[in-house]
Amino acid sequence: VQLQASGGGLVQAGGSLRLACAASGFTFDEYAIGWFRQAPGKEREGVSCISSRPARTYYADSVKGRFTISTDNAKNTAYLRMNSLKPEDTAVYYCAAVLVGSSWYLNANVVSWGQGTQVTVSS
Repeated sequence: VQLQASGGGLVQAGGSLRLACAASGFTFDEYAIGWFRQAPGKEREGVSCISSRPARTYYADSVKGRFTISTDNAKNTAYLRMNSLKPEDTAVYYCAAVLVGSSWYLNANVVSWGQGTQVTVSS
């Protein structure tokens, strides 16, 4: 199980970015994909998750209405579209293969981590 995140960068407040998570060694029927982030001096937090069985998405309250998670099964790639970005969204973003369920964000439910990609939102 391997994952590789990409798409981070520097953007002004109000701007948009799309992160990608290329997955290999498993399919989205086997595991869900979770996006997490860790800001300097803060704990890592779950941002969003998508599962195919059952078909479900989860969002942290802080990103609801601004972020959209999706998958392209043909490419085995998950995406996190981030709109209306705020300086407080600045963090290293990670994708992970996670067990399906409402507690997807718990470390105990993470199967495998991808490397992080830096997102910096300037004010």
